Amino acid sequence: MTGTEAVPRVLGATPAAASGPEHVTEPVAYDAILLAGFGGPEGQDDVIPFLRNVTRGRGIPEERLEEVAHHYRHFGGVSPINDQNRELKAALEAELASRGIHLPVLWGNRNWDPYLEDALREAEERGFTRIIAIATSAYSSYSSCRQYREDFARVLEETGLEGTIQIDKVRQFFDHPGFVEPFIDGVKNAVAELEEKIPGIDAATEVRILYSTHSIPSTDAAKSGPAERGFGEGGAYAAQHLAVAEVVSQAATGGTIGWDLVYQSRSGPPSMPWLEPDINDRIAELPALGVKAVIIVPLGFVSDHMEVLWDLDNEAMETSEENGLVAVRVPTPGTQARYVQGLVDLVLERRDGVPVDQRPALTSLGPWYDVCRPGCCENVRLGFKPAAAGLAP
Repeated sequence: MTGTEAVPRVLGATPAAASGPEHVTEPVAYDAILLAGFGGPEGQDDVIPFLRNVTRGRGIPEERLEEVAHHYRHFGGVSPINDQNRELKAALEAELASRGIHLPVLWGNRNWDPYLEDALREAEERGFTRIIAIATSAYSSYSSCRQYREDFARVLEETGLEGTIQIDKVRQFFDHPGFVEPFIDGVKNAVAELEEKIPGIDAATEVRILYSTHSIPSTDAAKSGPAERGFGEGGAYAAQHLAVAEVVSQAATGGTIGWDLVYQSRSGPPSMPWLEPDINDRIAELPALGVKAVIIVPLGFVSDHMEVLWDLDNEAMETSEENGLVAVRVPTPGTQARYVQGLVDLVLERRDGVPVDQRPALTSLGPWYDVCRPGCCENVRLGFKPAAAGLAP
């Protein structure tokens, strides 16, 4: 590089994204897609090592890991998330083939085999140099976006592939129709199911919709999204969920059924504030309001992984039964056709440089940024680490 050339401000990015535009409208000839997952154990012996990977650097005591391990051991030590990502990878490959698009799909996890390092080494072996990544998380926060980007940067450096392989990332897709529409249909079906189970129920007054997502520390939530957007205490994370919940409720019920955004899967110490209300606490309050049934919508999740199976299908269902409520849980997008089609559409946005006004978004918050903005989604405890697909810090 000569002294007259601009130094890229986005680590590991393609030239089209390197200068950090909010939306990249220059076409990019990608070689492959990277499906970036969270990862999960696939046997009893994997559980504690996996949880140590997830919590490394956080000082979580072993006894707390054992408490969480109980959830996995209940299912034989096997998280469903890896099989779900295998199925999603196959569905993406089938959708790409049906459209005549030749883009191989690589798969790598942050916390368990196959790791992101394995995916990048495979990319190198196959001669791929320009990769577009899909993280299996739709919203903006440290754990659901920036941590993936930090891992991309870390793995590029640790494998020695920085400067050889370039990684861009599709925008956070919380309000993309492919992600939202399966929830709309799910709520419609749930209302019909409750009306069949409880003849004569008045859905407007006796049913409550609970949109559930993973709780995160309040300090991290406040730092989610770019500060200049002024999202307030809950940051972009809460704002995005609230906006999507409103869209789903309006489309599914015309806004006739009351709803709440609730949180689950808290893992921090009691002294640390996390986003509330907890779903179980809210369920316990509903009978006093005349509610007879709840619709539980896992709005923050793309598939039925452990937090959905344990915290919703187990704990929230038990809490509902204990409080005399009939509960129906809406499916996650999983490998539903519209979701898979939507993910491919997001890849094509970047491949083809689709103008912003032609990109679908069902809330006024989107379409979200292709290149994350400076300071977006800081980890308050650890500060900023190098991250791909966004402007420093």
